[in-house]
Amino acid sequence: MYRVRKIPSLVDLCVNKAIDNIRFLGDVGETDIHLLERILPHCTVDQLMHVEKSSEGRDLTPVTDKLWKKFYERQFGKESTTTVIERMRQKRVAFRWIQLYEAKMQDIEKNESKAADRIKQSYLKENARKQSRQIQICSKVPPSSNKRSFGGSGYGYNVANTKNKILKKAKIEVLQSQEMKNIKAWRRNAVQKSSDIPSTKKPMFPGRESASTSKNTSTHMAKRCNLLSSDALFY
Repeated sequence: MYRVRKIPSLVDLCVNKAIDNIRFLGDVGETDIHLLERILPHCTVDQLMHVEKSSEGRDLTPVTDKLWKKFYERQFGKESTTTVIERMRQKRVAFRWIQLYEAKMQDIEKNESKAADRIKQSYLKENARKQSRQIQICSKVPPSSNKRSFGGSGYGYNVANTKNKILKKAKIEVLQSQEMKNIKAWRRNAVQKSSDIPSTKKPMFPGRESASTSKNTSTHMAKRCNLLSSDALFY
């Protein structure tokens, strides 16, 4: 026995046609609530938002509020939905779920924008750090402030040069001291006295020992002067 198929009414045909073309739906005007309850549940988030914004002057909350609650729970989780309900109960306030959905989306977009800015700043800092550590080729070498001398340069050379200057200065001071002048004068007198002694024949001369002794004494004094003069250079 065949089952008799129910013939759809004109209203059913209109509702089905509206559902098939729901992407083109906008201002619903004064459409009956019971018809909107059959059509609007087939909308996506963007389509339902478009219907809400297009239907100015018409409060669709009796139909769409429960739909927006489902979208909120589907998008942000059941726990977040329960938290919002509890806060509204504690503060004794009530908001439409479309308002709560829009506020939540704006908050998420703001946090995402801040996170993107932080990532961008971190990338710029890291890129600047890498650029600062790269080797850069200079087109012209700047002249050195320390001029090199032919004899050499560096710490060892400077120390040796300073030491030589100090020794040279000390030597000049010793040579120009009064003591050295006295030694030089005494040495000249000794040499002069030695040259003033007449040269005589040594054999069988009664004063041979005296002359020889005087000459030896002069020679000894000259050697001693030379020794003192050379020693004075190192003190």
